[in-house]
Amino acid sequence: MLQPVLIAGQWRPAAASGAFQAENPATLESLPEQYPISDWADCDAALAAAHEAYGQLRAAPVASLAAFLEDFAGRIEAQAGELVERAHQETALAKSPRLADVELPRTANQLRAAAQAARDGSWRLPTIDSQSNIRSMFDSLGPVAVFGPNNFPLAFNSASGGDFAAAIAAGNPVIAKANTSHPGTTRLLAQAAHEAARTADLPAGTIQLLYRTSHEDGERLVADPRLGATGYTGSRAAGLALKRAADAAGKPIYLELSSVNPVVILPGGLDERGSAIADEFAASCLMGAGQFCTNPGLLLLLESTATSRFVKAISERFAAAPTAALLSRRVRQSLATSVGELTQAGAKVLCGGQEAAPGARYANTLLTAPASKFIERSEALQTEAFGNASLVVVARDVEELLTAIECLEGNLTGCVYSAPSGADDAIYARIEPALRAKVGRLLNDKMPTGVAVSPAMNHGGPYPATGHPGFTAVGIPAALRRFARLNCYDNVRADRLPKELRDKNPTGKLWRWIDGEWTTRHAVAPGRA
Repeated sequence: MLQPVLIAGQWRPAAASGAFQAENPATLESLPEQYPISDWADCDAALAAAHEAYGQLRAAPVASLAAFLEDFAGRIEAQAGELVERAHQETALAKSPRLADVELPRTANQLRAAAQAARDGSWRLPTIDSQSNIRSMFDSLGPVAVFGPNNFPLAFNSASGGDFAAAIAAGNPVIAKANTSHPGTTRLLAQAAHEAARTADLPAGTIQLLYRTSHEDGERLVADPRLGATGYTGSRAAGLALKRAADAAGKPIYLELSSVNPVVILPGGLDERGSAIADEFAASCLMGAGQFCTNPGLLLLLESTATSRFVKAISERFAAAPTAALLSRRVRQSLATSVGELTQAGAKVLCGGQEAAPGARYANTLLTAPASKFIERSEALQTEAFGNASLVVVARDVEELLTAIECLEGNLTGCVYSAPSGADDAIYARIEPALRAKVGRLLNDKMPTGVAVSPAMNHGGPYPATGHPGFTAVGIPAALRRFARLNCYDNVRADRLPKELRDKNPTGKLWRWIDGEWTTRHAVAPGRA
């Protein structure tokens, strides 16, 4: 029997064009539950319900949205055992520490952070020009479709993750499109969210769940006039297909697509602590079988005897480390294809490079190429090998290293290891501007794996890291503004303004930009002092 979808506040049979089952990546055995592939009738019904819910949410108190997010966080924690077990079955990610001790607490914490941002309201950037009586602020945009990735079944889940939390906190209903790698985990989360929404008395269509659609219906969904925006994390090919459809309809879509996250290690840093950096690099590359969007997939070095020893040490660490199961057989096939593309472009395999067993495993893989080849074939040699693989590029001198960096595509992160003594400062000063232009988050002396839920975090970057370099998928309150529009009020009567834009500060704590100054004071319009 097919699992039901959640539409308009009801769990109901899907209008299905087919069915699928999740698979345990550790064994490649199918899990018993069957899930529907919804046809357009389900998408249409979800859009209609979300459109209706949006009209009601606009009048709902912000406190109700915040209460929902906090209640949902508590329900996730109360259901931790079941959620961790199901996510482990569907992804083969470790129960502890990965799921139970890291990802689940992060999921709950970012929901609570979103609740706090909703209550505070400063994310709206209320702006008042009292001289001209023009006022503006960000407000909700409309229903948001969230396409979740396969690698974070809780913290980036379409029914609980960062995009979900940001969209709800900004006052928008969410249509969650589950990732087909972990539909059961998503169903459990959607059930908890549905109950929390009922308790908060939110409209019936505030949270909805579809498991899978055809590619054509997915493209039609993101382009529908009733939709406000889309948040997507996944493959570049699928994301760009959705972007073409959304762009043609003038609909915002925020994409996280592809990143090799270059790590540059300068000679002084290598001389002073090469062994420790080798340990850090290998651990970062192989953590979670390398299935992080911030996994360091590209290492840049200057040619030397120390570099040769360093690369040999990394290769030995890769070969000696256990091989973990990937998220699915499709991920393994994609990794094998990517490694093949890298070798065809001129990279040499130092270790690994073949499938492993049992389950969906691939041998820990390290490749290398000279910087001259990387510069010549830069596009092909930046193929993202999503998983436990990385490419080492060795430059003859600083000029060639700088040229290689200038050939980089956009990335989520970029890191430079240098000598604590300052021996590398001159080289750093030359390469930093080029690297800074290519990445959303620049790091020094630490690996990029992992993304802190911090207000200052940027989990974004130039294309193809994301579809828009000015927005972050992690970092509240900034993440909320992806799912908002800027509303301007010109000479609108005071009693018709949103409370955030009236002269009186509604909470006494709301930060507003008034006549060129960030302040919590009341505004005083000309002639009303």
